[in-house]
Amino acid sequence: MEAILKQFPDLSENQILQFQKLQSLYEDWNSKINVISRKDIDELYTRHVLHSLGIAKIIEFRPGSKIMDVGTGGGFPGIPLAILFPEVDFYLIDVIAKKIKVVNEVAVGLGLKNVKAEQKRAELVKQEFDFIVSRAVTNMPDFVKWVDDKVAKKQNHELANGILYLKGGDLTEELKDFPKATQYNLSDFFTDEFFETKKMVHLPLKYKK
Repeated sequence: MEAILKQFPDLSENQILQFQKLQSLYEDWNSKINVISRKDIDELYTRHVLHSLGIAKIIEFRPGSKIMDVGTGGGFPGIPLAILFPEVDFYLIDVIAKKIKVVNEVAVGLGLKNVKAEQKRAELVKQEFDFIVSRAVTNMPDFVKWVDDKVAKKQNHELANGILYLKGGDLTEELKDFPKATQYNLSDFFTDEFFETKKMVHLPLKYKK
């Protein structure tokens, strides 16, 4: 929690309270429905919350933006980003029903009005979004196939609409067919050793009718 306050010093009192509640909410729900490993629950703020907020070090979502989180699991990166950007609409999906149950309960527990979560495959989503975010649910070529027709035409940010992907390690091979992809090292923003190999990848996607 200290790291979040240090990295994001302009949080409102309500946002601080919401971030503080995350630990107890996830501990409670994780004891009923296991969505986070026991090792990671002890490092929730570093490995899940701060990692999710790495996206916010690269881009500040503008009010009214629409963001889809694919393969959200227990709600990452969607839930922390929804706290940070209360005027942005977040749509969180996962194919596993019990994970979506936890996401919905956490959102209710935090009083988040800007989160909608559903059990759904990305390919079946009919809406369009400014950005599609995710944390390493699959390799980039397959991910692009899932979402490349779900990007809105209108540009509202300096970064072109498309994918914002959190992943670690050497991504050279995975991104070789995507010359427009840009990698950002999260270690440039966060000092914890967990972030040494962690990256955020921005891949612009063209609007498709």
